[in-house]
Amino acid sequence: MAESLLNDLIESLRCLPGVGPKSAQRMAYQLLQRNREGGIRLSDKLRLAMERIGLCTVCRNFTEQEVCRICTDASREHSKLCIVESPSDMAALEKATDYRGLYFVLHGKLSPLDGIGPSQLGLEVLCERFDSGRVAEIILATNSTVEGEATAHYIGELARVRELSVMRIAHGVPLGGELEYVDGGTLSHAFAGRAPI
Repeated sequence: MAESLLNDLIESLRCLPGVGPKSAQRMAYQLLQRNREGGIRLSDKLRLAMERIGLCTVCRNFTEQEVCRICTDASREHSKLCIVESPSDMAALEKATDYRGLYFVLHGKLSPLDGIGPSQLGLEVLCERFDSGRVAEIILATNSTVEGEATAHYIGELARVRELSVMRIAHGVPLGGELEYVDGGTLSHAFAGRAPI
């Protein structure tokens, strides 16, 4: 029974990105040998997070509320909408830039080979925001990958049809780079140097 539980724990840890069999085994052994209290605390917080954290109904960021704190912040510029691929990209922009507008989180990028199309990215919700009359400027902050560029182009066309101003971040974000791994200074420069597309 114990070996089965240990194997189950190791296999469960492998669901995390970048964690292979050896890393999962090291984590499991560390928790069992040296930090059982931390392991119990981790399991409690993980269960709570999985049960209580959902998506904001406005921007699709992670939140425990129906609408997140950024979307309810009256001091933000509601006419600006920055579109990002992931919550971690949004967090990187919040930390590195002085952007005070709103966001929309895609939770991915267009990738037909992986079965990810417009509906998986919530683009119908995004178009509703475009049509609301409250958004004047769109800032496309998808990653500089082939899929990220294709996603930016697709969304840019949706916005242009509605005669909205469309900008794309540039200058300094390396081709193939992902926003969450770019240093703050480079990201700040790229965001400040956004250009129309």
